[in-house]
Amino acid sequence: MSQAPEAPAVARLSPAALTKMAVELRLACMRISRRVRYESEAAVPPHQYSALCRLEEVPRTPGELAEIEKVSAPSMTRTVNSLVERGLAERTADPSDGRQVIVSLTPAAHKILKEIRRKRDAWMTVRVQSLSPEEQEVLRQATQILARVAGE
Repeated sequence: MSQAPEAPAVARLSPAALTKMAVELRLACMRISRRVRYESEAAVPPHQYSALCRLEEVPRTPGELAEIEKVSAPSMTRTVNSLVERGLAERTADPSDGRQVIVSLTPAAHKILKEIRRKRDAWMTVRVQSLSPEEQEVLRQATQILARVAGE
């Protein structure tokens, strides 16, 4: 019975090579993120899209949104105001604290999120389809690794 050949051992990168690779990876991820955001002709600016995605998870207070998005409370208030004005979010009184408001999505927001995701997925699919099967397999594996790096 023959044994499968062993995969060659992979040497650890030197600290300098690891730093160089980390920088190149970060830049590539940023470029892809930027291209996906802007090539998909999004109906809302990126900061509003991000807030909508957070609200899709669960309705939240503006303060909670600001904390999650790492922005100031006044900045998030402006974002929420814009979303409400556009009919994408609505405010309701917090049943446990009348001084607070809870922000939630409207049906129009759900529709926009679905369309933005469809466009972004289509943009990425076209690019991945143009790669060789070997490159696609590398990306499949890298996707799992990148999700771990991102802490998901």
